[in-house]
Amino acid sequence: MVLVSLIGLVLLVVFSGCATIQQPPATSETGEKPTSSSIEPQATHGVLRVGIDAAYQPFSMVGPDGKATGFDVDSMKWIAKDQGFEVEFIPIAWDGIIPALQAGKIDLVYAGMTITDERKEKVAFSKPYWTVNQMVVVKEGSPITLDQVKNGSVTIGTQRGCTAAIWIDENLVNKSLMPADNLKLYDNTPLAVDDLISGRIDAVMYDSTVMNDIIAGKPVQKIGMVETNEEFGIAVRKDDTELLEKLNAGLDKLMASPDWEALKQKYKME
Repeated sequence: MVLVSLIGLVLLVVFSGCATIQQPPATSETGEKPTSSSIEPQATHGVLRVGIDAAYQPFSMVGPDGKATGFDVDSMKWIAKDQGFEVEFIPIAWDGIIPALQAGKIDLVYAGMTITDERKEKVAFSKPYWTVNQMVVVKEGSPITLDQVKNGSVTIGTQRGCTAAIWIDENLVNKSLMPADNLKLYDNTPLAVDDLISGRIDAVMYDSTVMNDIIAGKPVQKIGMVETNEEFGIAVRKDDTELLEKLNAGLDKLMASPDWEALKQKYKME
């Protein structure tokens, strides 16, 4: 009797370990349950973690409620729904966003990232989806001109790691037109604009589409544009070719859809 009981107990343990518990389907970022056509890609990618800049309006930002929003965020939701995967948005400091992607902490960057040769050495980019130049602003009533900014005779602030900082470093600091100390770097551009208004710096340079949103209602004036014609792309790890194909396919469909124009109008894109 004891032997039979022991055998029965062993069999119970073995077969219990083989049972599969069915989990309910996960909800998407928009709260919708995935359809049968959206389940298969999740076996490869699961919930994709999208790195964003939390203060890069109108492309990406995080509201007081902690939710991500913006042109890039809404575009990513559209593409994810179209291509059959789920997404979550993770704000990351801009100068650490590519290292986070390379380390596997996020799966892609969709946050107005300029496609550059230097970045191409580290990540793969989707096809371009937006083009910007660098806008220069000064405090309202300031006599500073765009020529003074371009010849390096003023103190300029911008976001650390952004293409404005790269342009200033390459074209002004490295050419000895401006002392390195006259380039002031900030965690985000709104902080630079605050210092501009306080009189701590002379000018701020940043992506044109974003700058319009940052300076709205503030005692700041535009003095011109540095023509860089930068193209934005979605960044992924170089070996993630399947994901890149899905993102490109989704971008093609979105940009050909009326929803693309609706998003541009929603976020007042220029």
